[in-house]
Amino acid sequence: MKNAIDILIEKIKETGNPTVMGLDPRYEMLPECVTSKYPKTLEGVAKAIIEYNKALIDETCDIIPAIKPQIAFYEMFGIPGMEAFEETCKYAKEKGMVVIADIKRGDIGSTAAGYSNAYLGKTKIGDIEESIFDVDFVTVNPYMGTDCVKPFIEDCKKYNKGLFILVKTSNPSSGELQDLKLESGEEVYTSVAKLVEKWGEELRGEYNYSSIAAVVGATYPKQLEDIRKTAPHTFFLIPGYGAQGGKPEDIALGFDKDGLGGIVNASRSLMCAYKSDRWKNEFEEKDYAKATRAEAIRMKEELNSVI
Repeated sequence: MKNAIDILIEKIKETGNPTVMGLDPRYEMLPECVTSKYPKTLEGVAKAIIEYNKALIDETCDIIPAIKPQIAFYEMFGIPGMEAFEETCKYAKEKGMVVIADIKRGDIGSTAAGYSNAYLGKTKIGDIEESIFDVDFVTVNPYMGTDCVKPFIEDCKKYNKGLFILVKTSNPSSGELQDLKLESGEEVYTSVAKLVEKWGEELRGEYNYSSIAAVVGATYPKQLEDIRKTAPHTFFLIPGYGAQGGKPEDIALGFDKDGLGGIVNASRSLMCAYKSDRWKNEFEEKDYAKATRAEAIRMKEELNSVI
């Protein structure tokens, strides 16, 4: 059986596109042609989100290999929002897309195991085991060390799943902690990258990358280049493209000589393409999904020109 990262890499190769579409639905970003169909209640918002997400998935599942729903934008709408998250994940998988749940969990012991059971493994009820959200990858915050990562790694081995562990994030203040120098002289992010490389040794696949992968932002190209050298068998989820200012030539530093090694996240630039200066005159609001497809193709061509 191919491991999780091999499946993702082969979807990237099949589509020729190292892009993951972030599905981070804020109510105000949804087009009125969708929101006007539903009441302004938690249930109504959830239904609007489901319609919107499904339309984007339908329009892009043949050209984008994966989605990355950010759990916060579903949790904020309570139980209906979580039902929208679940339906979005299931629908994307039915369409052949890899699902990376951006949950950024980070705790120890039984708590970490509980999180992992919910998203990667199974929840045991007496003699019965139930899959809950059953996504392909989750994001994890490693700040509490090996204890908070180990339960997830165990489920990755048992259920053929994967992790993206925060190493160097794309936000402006990430350096307050991640760039600090240790007594050894190396930065915190370098030390974390070495840990991720070590944690992933047993889960390397046929492309020599591990299903224990890393989040490394495009907004810090020097660090991206350094981490690629430090962790040569670690696959990267690269946020920061588009709205956050990450440039294609910087992103290329995270890939290997064969054009593999990473997948680039775009959220607002894809989800809100119909509102962008580039596409708003070409597509009407009702054609929001077609605008997303057009932007996905443009992004794919831009990335492939430098990777």
